[in-house]
Amino acid sequence: MATKANSVPHPTLIKIDPFVPADQQKGLHNRWHPDIPPVVTVKPGEVFKIECIDWTGAQIGNNDTSDDIKNVDLTKVHNLTGPVAVEGAEPGDALVVDILDAREFNSKACKAIWDLEGVYATSRHIPGVKFAGISHPGLIGTAPSQELLDTWNAREKELISQHPGAVPAVAFPPEPIGAYVGQDLTEAVREKIAREGARTIPGREHGGNCDGDLSFCGAIEMAGIITFKTSIIKGGIEKFALKQPIFLPSPVDPMYSAKLVFEGISVDYHGNGKQYNMDATVAYKQAALNAIAYLQKLGYTAPVESHIGAIVDSPNACVTLALPIGIFENDILPKPEGLAKHDYGQCAIRSDGVL
Repeated sequence: MATKANSVPHPTLIKIDPFVPADQQKGLHNRWHPDIPPVVTVKPGEVFKIECIDWTGAQIGNNDTSDDIKNVDLTKVHNLTGPVAVEGAEPGDALVVDILDAREFNSKACKAIWDLEGVYATSRHIPGVKFAGISHPGLIGTAPSQELLDTWNAREKELISQHPGAVPAVAFPPEPIGAYVGQDLTEAVREKIAREGARTIPGREHGGNCDGDLSFCGAIEMAGIITFKTSIIKGGIEKFALKQPIFLPSPVDPMYSAKLVFEGISVDYHGNGKQYNMDATVAYKQAALNAIAYLQKLGYTAPVESHIGAIVDSPNACVTLALPIGIFENDILPKPEGLAKHDYGQCAIRSDGVL
C-alpha cells in the first residue's frame, strides 16, 4: 500500500536551468582537476537525480539558423554537473554507477532540431526519418588524481609538439580562457584549476567523453535529468584489471535488424589515394564518406553506426558502417534503376546562406 514513507520521490541533488549560460550557474564545471571539491555527497545505494546542461552550455537555441553553431565558444563547452562524492570510495576501489533513467528538459535545443516523443525522435529539418534512441550521458567520469592529471598533460603536450600547427589539432592543452567552476573557491585554487585543468573534450582513462560522435556534434545533444545509483567494489581496480571504465549497455535496445552496410579500408580514396598501414581512423573516414555519398543520392547526408570490421591483413584495416533501414520513410536499398533522390529541404543553416 502506498504510504508517505514509501512514496518519497528520489531527490534532485543538483539543479540547473537549461536556458541560462553554464558559466552563470552553480554546480557545473568544464575542466578535470582534483582540486574541484564535491558539490554533494551520496551514500552507496542511494538513488538520486542531477540535472545536466547541454554540451555547449546553453549556447545553442531552438531556431532555424545555424549561426549559433558557427559561433560556439569551444573553450566553454562540456560543462559537467558535480562533482558528486560517494561515501567510502578510496583510490583503488571500483565505483559502480547505475544510470537508472535519463530524460530531457522541455528545452529541445539542438541542430538539427529533434523533437522527442517517448523514445522516438523526429526532426522538422530532416523529414522522412523517425527512429528510437537510447538516452545516455555522453560525458561521465571520475575526478583524476594530481598524478594522473600531470600524466595527461605531459603526454598530450608531447603529442602537440610532434604535430605543430596541425589542423585539426591533435590534442587540446589546458586553456585558462573559458575555464569555469561554479563554486565559491579561493582565487588561488581557481587559477590553478584553470592553468592545469584537463579539457573535457576527449575521453581518457577515467572515462570522460565517450558517446562516439561521427562529426562535430553527431549525437542528439540535450539538457536533461539523470537518475543515478552508485556502489563501491573495494579493490576493484586490481580485481578486474581496470585500465579504463567498463560499461554494461541498457537492456532496452531498439531492434533495427535490417541494415545497409558500407565498408572502408585504410586507403584515402576520397582524398589523395594514399595507402596507409592498418589505420582504422582512415578506414572509418572512408566508410563514413562512402555512406554519405550514397545518402546524397537519396537527398540525405548523415550515416549512423560503425564497427571495426577487421584489424588484420596488412596493409588494410577494415571498418564497416551500418544504416538501419527501418528509420527511413522511403526505401533506401539499391535497385537496378538506381536511387530515387527526394527533396527533403535543408537543415538549419547560417543566416548568410553558407552551408
